[in-house]
Amino acid sequence: MEKITVSTTIIADAKKVWDYYTSPEHITQWNFADPSWHCPSASNNMIVGGQYSARMEARDGSFGFDFDAIYVSITEGKEFTYEFGGREARVSFNNLDGKTQVTIVFDAESENPIEMQKNGWQAILENFRKHVESNS
Repeated sequence: MEKITVSTTIIADAKKVWDYYTSPEHITQWNFADPSWHCPSASNNMIVGGQYSARMEARDGSFGFDFDAIYVSITEGKEFTYEFGGREARVSFNNLDGKTQVTIVFDAESENPIEMQKNGWQAILENFRKHVESNS
């Protein structure tokens, strides 16, 4: 299975970045690729075997889906891996002197072009960066 990598650097310390990435009250503020979409609900049981769930919907109500994942490994504050639909993603948080690099490596799916998948995940990650930096 092909792996895709997306990454961004956020002007915030790693603890804040980790907290904003894993807290449902923040997930609903950034977890969408385009302003025409939103994430009306999220839950996160951050333990190995625990479930992450986020509802993604078009704002006009025309389409929506649930993104569900199960945690495979967690190194608190540093990285975690989760499995979703037979695929895996690893999210890592690298402290860079007051900034934090977030990198996601995930298994590509076969329905959509690689570039489309990469662009979608990168757009969500940039939304996340903007959310963290605007709440400093």
